Amino acid sequence: MHFAENGDVRLAYERAGTDAGETVVFVEGLGYGRWMWRWQREALAEDYDVLLPDNRGTGSSDAPEGPYTIREMAADLEAVLADADVDAAHIVGASMGGMIAQRYALDYDRAASLTLLCTTPGGPDEVPIPESTLERMFGVPEEYDEREAIRYKMEPAMTDEFWAANDGLIEDIVDWRLETDADDQPRQWQGAAVEAFDVSDRLDELALPTLILHGERDQVVPVGNGKLLADGIPDPTFETFDEGGSHLFFIERADAVNERIRSFLAGQ
Repeated sequence: MHFAENGDVRLAYERAGTDAGETVVFVEGLGYGRWMWRWQREALAEDYDVLLPDNRGTGSSDAPEGPYTIREMAADLEAVLADADVDAAHIVGASMGGMIAQRYALDYDRAASLTLLCTTPGGPDEVPIPESTLERMFGVPEEYDEREAIRYKMEPAMTDEFWAANDGLIEDIVDWRLETDADDQPRQWQGAAVEAFDVSDRLDELALPTLILHGERDQVVPVGNGKLLADGIPDPTFETFDEGGSHLFFIERADAVNERIRSFLAGQ
């Protein structure tokens, strides 16, 4: 474990892979710990220098008083890359992490490419979270314990088929989330950052190689948001996943997603 500092905020990050390769940094989604990238970390570590930071409020990073902003978390990422002595990095972000990646590329000059998974540019044309998903996220039955509540809120992020066939893995994910995910208050502060995020009028400034991947069946950040990114960013590569195409499609379809990311990075 390594630690960087952005002002008074200490930020934890893990470094894996080979120091002979280019750097790839994976940026987490809202409330999630580094566990969410375990499939991608394993796939890329043989050939790349891999950085996995904890966002403020999550894992081993500090949880300063909020609410937070995406701009602050992009500054945290800059502090991590500076501490790691990285001049250029391929930035991979999912959901809120994809928002941080966009903001980072607009505000700083170390981004060599962007890979944006299941994310949005925000703004007036953003496709909102479906009401059915919001009801699951904020309507947890009072009698549920912490494990049951995590399962209840997480179910819309996966396809029904994957959920039914992978109970053991889901229990492992619940364990990992209990260990490293953000507590309730920092999660709310991160949520405030997501709600306020909007770079929809600056997408044309993201003139760097960009891969956009999205699940066709995403019930958290609908696929229309990926299409907004593809329409606004100059000359991106945009691909969608139908089978296993949930919000967590990079877990459900890990092998295919990893192959696509590796292919994209190899072409840069």
